[in-house]
Amino acid sequence: MAALIVVAGVLLAGMLFPLVGGTGILASQVAESAAETSGSIRSGQLPTTSVMTDSSGAPVAYFYDRYRQSVPSEKISTAMKAAIVAIEDRRFFEHGGVDPVGAARALVNNSNGGAQQGGSTLTEQYVKNYDLYVVARTDAEREAAVAPNYARKIKEAELAVSLDHQQTKDQILTGYLNLVYFGHGAYGVQAAAQAYFGVDASALTVGQAAMLAGMVQSPAQFDPVNHPADSTARRNLVIDQMQQAGSITPAQATPAKATPLGVRPDPEVPAEGCTGAGDAGYFCDYVLSYLEKAGMSRQQLTDGGYTIRTTLDRDQLGKLKAAVDGQVPPGQPHVANVMSIVKPGATSHPVTAMAANRTFGNADGESSYGLPFEPENMGAGSVYKIFTAATALQQHDIGIDSIIPVPPSGYASPIYKDGDGNPIPVGNAGNYAGQLSLQDALAQSPNTAFVKLEETTGVSPVVDMAVNLGLTSLAEKPAGDDDAQSIAATMKASNQASFTLGVTPTSALELANVQATLASHGTFCPPTPLTSVTGPDGKPVPIPQEGCRQAIAPGIADTLMNGLSKDDQPGGTSAAAAGTEQWARPIAAKTGTTQEYKSATFVGATPDLAGADIVFDDSNSPRPICEGSPPYSCGSGNIYGGMAPARTFYRAMGDILGGAPPTPLPAPDPQYLNGRDG
Repeated sequence: MAALIVVAGVLLAGMLFPLVGGTGILASQVAESAAETSGSIRSGQLPTTSVMTDSSGAPVAYFYDRYRQSVPSEKISTAMKAAIVAIEDRRFFEHGGVDPVGAARALVNNSNGGAQQGGSTLTEQYVKNYDLYVVARTDAEREAAVAPNYARKIKEAELAVSLDHQQTKDQILTGYLNLVYFGHGAYGVQAAAQAYFGVDASALTVGQAAMLAGMVQSPAQFDPVNHPADSTARRNLVIDQMQQAGSITPAQATPAKATPLGVRPDPEVPAEGCTGAGDAGYFCDYVLSYLEKAGMSRQQLTDGGYTIRTTLDRDQLGKLKAAVDGQVPPGQPHVANVMSIVKPGATSHPVTAMAANRTFGNADGESSYGLPFEPENMGAGSVYKIFTAATALQQHDIGIDSIIPVPPSGYASPIYKDGDGNPIPVGNAGNYAGQLSLQDALAQSPNTAFVKLEETTGVSPVVDMAVNLGLTSLAEKPAGDDDAQSIAATMKASNQASFTLGVTPTSALELANVQATLASHGTFCPPTPLTSVTGPDGKPVPIPQEGCRQAIAPGIADTLMNGLSKDDQPGGTSAAAAGTEQWARPIAAKTGTTQEYKSATFVGATPDLAGADIVFDDSNSPRPICEGSPPYSCGSGNIYGGMAPARTFYRAMGDILGGAPPTPLPAPDPQYLNGRDG
């Protein structure tokens, strides 16, 4: 035995001091590799799973490359620390990072045919695993991290000695337990405790800790689910080692060995990403898009251990999802039904829920496109008449009670032309009186009246009003094409009078926020899904966000809110839907339908909540949609915004607002009732 110890000491000396001899190439390899690991491991920082929560703090989704929840020393049970030391490195608290005695013991044991033991200390294992799970980013780097060569062993020994001088034993032990793999996707002891036993690492018993400690050597071989007998034998060996080390008494060891493993039948870690968020998948994807635009990278998200607290209201989401699916079942081909909800406010417009009648994901029959928040290409139809009305009020030539002309269907407007400059007849979807008040025109929605009004306001101011109130994506240039114009710029440059009829791509989220702007007395705030982002240390992480601004005068916003209040009343385009869903609250609302019936839209706002619903063909070859139970793809189409979209909105909002007393709409500003001549 003494001779073997001498041999081990000589080998160790050769490993620790390679630079003295003529091993220049080896020394260079060690130095380069060690430098990369050194600073990182000394910081003690480990890639840690980020969690997204709803507004109450309940988890929505997790983001990681490896599922790990790092915990401080005080949140790891004493039994767990004792178990890993007993089985992996009993002299851990005595050596200085490397252990000649332990190496010799392993050499003797292995040469005598005993159970194979490793000569590496916990500190050396920590360095090795850190290289494998943290530093290595490619397959080649991961292979190098476990390669059986002297360069790796020398590096591990060198860094282990250095680390032992710079960190306490408890820091090293805590780092090790937070790092290593325990099988079934669980990295670190907290993830393992949750996966196998449904408890925190602080609550692990002697038996549970011994089982986990025994798995580190070979998680597959000692898997308690697939190899329970091997796992039990290994656990009991760890318990024996703990008793021999004096960590536990025989009175503790005996019942611990007699206790069944007690693991969950299907240990697993939470699914990664938004596909595991269920009905909140689209909201989750919206949050990721928001964070990416704010500058957070994918690696920051998966490694940073952030807690992302969102504005998602689970109760609202459940009721919204039921309403969306109730009108258009998830499996209905060619017909998507999407809705977003925004809470009005003077300092923030939190997005509280969004849903689609599609499952978020990449599998067949699922969709990974941001249906409730990304623009859909069919347009929103007559909803855009809101912007023409707002512009007219702002220009002060007419008021909400002013009488405006309603030309007959087929009207040839001097500004509504095709690409060759030829007039395009403007059609109406029904018969209307030759004159209507602006308020009644908003409720009944004759196309000719608003094209005629646009002749007075001008197209460009209407486009600017839409962007100002919340359709901000219209002013964005296409990604990756610096020479291209935005939709807004194109519409203004070509004087596209069709803008008032809602022909441009539109998102339900932006439309909902337009309504929130009106309900906030004209204050625009960018819609936000975030309440806070905190780092693993609990400190706030600043996320750049655009501030709020006064988009239009409060009097215009209040007058327009009041002016949109007849849509659910007799004669309004959503009156039938409001009756069907027993809607009985004041609301500012507007419907819209595109020309070929490939989409239909409803927007609405109370002072409490604002929302927008769009029913459209989400296939690669859009077709018209027909009204039905449920709506369906057809040859000619006859769906309107006052049908499925309005019913979805009224059902969802009615259920969400429940028994809360109705909030009255703001009174109109007298100066915007009759315009300059009133």
